Amino acid sequence: MLSSALCLSGAQAIAPELVRDLALGENEAKVKAIAAVVAGGEAGALSLLQALQDGEVQTAGDRVLQVKDNVATDLVTGAAVQPLPEPRDEVVLNNRVRRDLATAIAALKLTSDDRATRLAAAKELQRGADDEMLPAIRRAVDKEQDAEIRSLLTLSRATIELGSPDKTTRIGAIRALAESRDPNTKTLLLPLLDRKGGDFVEPDSDVRAEAELSLRAVENRLATGEMISRVFSGISLGSILLLAALGLAITYGLMGVINMAHGELIMVGAYATYVVQNLFRSYAPGAFDGYLIAAVPVAFLASAATGIVLERSVIRFLYGRPLETLLATWGISLILIQTVRTLFGAQNVQVENPAWMSGGVHLLSNVVLPYSRIAIIGFAAAVVTLIWLLLTRTRLGLFVRGVTQNRSMASALGVPTGRVDTYAFGLGSGIAGLAGCALSQIGNVGPDLGQSYIVDSFMVVVLGGVGQLAGTVYAAMGLGIANKFLEAWSGAVLAKIALLVFIIVFIQKRPQGLFALKGRMADA
Repeated sequence: MLSSALCLSGAQAIAPELVRDLALGENEAKVKAIAAVVAGGEAGALSLLQALQDGEVQTAGDRVLQVKDNVATDLVTGAAVQPLPEPRDEVVLNNRVRRDLATAIAALKLTSDDRATRLAAAKELQRGADDEMLPAIRRAVDKEQDAEIRSLLTLSRATIELGSPDKTTRIGAIRALAESRDPNTKTLLLPLLDRKGGDFVEPDSDVRAEAELSLRAVENRLATGEMISRVFSGISLGSILLLAALGLAITYGLMGVINMAHGELIMVGAYATYVVQNLFRSYAPGAFDGYLIAAVPVAFLASAATGIVLERSVIRFLYGRPLETLLATWGISLILIQTVRTLFGAQNVQVENPAWMSGGVHLLSNVVLPYSRIAIIGFAAAVVTLIWLLLTRTRLGLFVRGVTQNRSMASALGVPTGRVDTYAFGLGSGIAGLAGCALSQIGNVGPDLGQSYIVDSFMVVVLGGVGQLAGTVYAAMGLGIANKFLEAWSGAVLAKIALLVFIIVFIQKRPQGLFALKGRMADA
């Protein structure tokens, strides 16, 4: 009843003839009355139009009533009407009136204190605002502090003003569009520069010149946004490649083992994340958004344990026999794929993002940086930092570097090379599990997940330099960014082929990769 009272008090502030036109007038009179109510901007305008849209406005003869919960009130006088008059007629609204009514309500909602309401209203106005809504939009633009909403309203105002017969108004609208970051702005400016039958559609040369300047400014801004988006996408892809290849760089660089099951170790980490997610959903649904934090160590340990078993049971008996190792690990990869299919099914499983990874940062109108990708970039940087500290600041790291550079000398000095091999292989496998955990947040998790990354991982390792952590980082980032720029130019397939050809040529010229391995064995 409070909302009804507010509606009535507001309706009394509106001219009685406008209220009667809204309910009793012809369709054209209704449209003009809606525009006049919006232009007036009285406090009760929104409530009145909302009641009309909701079907609460009825007529009894020449009286205009609001009927709600079997209570009728005269919208002109504000007096209660008892008993309910009979007969009463519904106010008939055709499609045009309904469309103008919805647009008018959106214009009046621009004064709301709620940002979401104002944003929805601004988007609604972009679809149907006309000259009658212009005063309300101008008032809203002057008061709006939110950059996104203000940009939408500025675009709506300029769209309307472009149709003005006044040259100064049109030029002002074009200049306002020059500041827009919305890609749709181009569709408003381009028609001003079109030709029809050899003549310009826009006859005024000053308007055309201003439109050309504004179009150039918008295109430059959009090009900058596209460049930022490609660089970010390239860094994101590079982070994924880095996580996928980092473990392989350790195992391949240390032992020279061509582990064709590395992709399946990534898959094990992804499925470990899926299992942890389901456990949280079943036993701790209130803490579900924290499942990913718990999944990180689980994914690492699951893949590391699988890698250690693989090294202890198969690979250590095949050192120095690369062909047999390649075939054996390829067979193990098939076994792991079939095991996962047996346990979880052949179909992809769903791994949900936590709530804090949903959405993104709206840097520009055409640039959105997803939180999931930002999290993966940060995660990859953290993993690389930890691995660097492990290899350069710990006893295990010293042993790993010693065995990598000169296995025979390290063994002669008492380094347990067999145990170091096991630890290093487990570490590399665990990092593959971390890659699987990260990949589960941006793509499908299925038995064939690892197959998509094994070739790319080897390309990163070979390009960066075998056994070189810095080389792996540079190669992953370089390939990721190059791939995104080439995709924009030639498409995904040709970009992949171009990168493969580049790596082949590069390795022919520099077999040691970007960073050569240092040590006596490397120089021998």
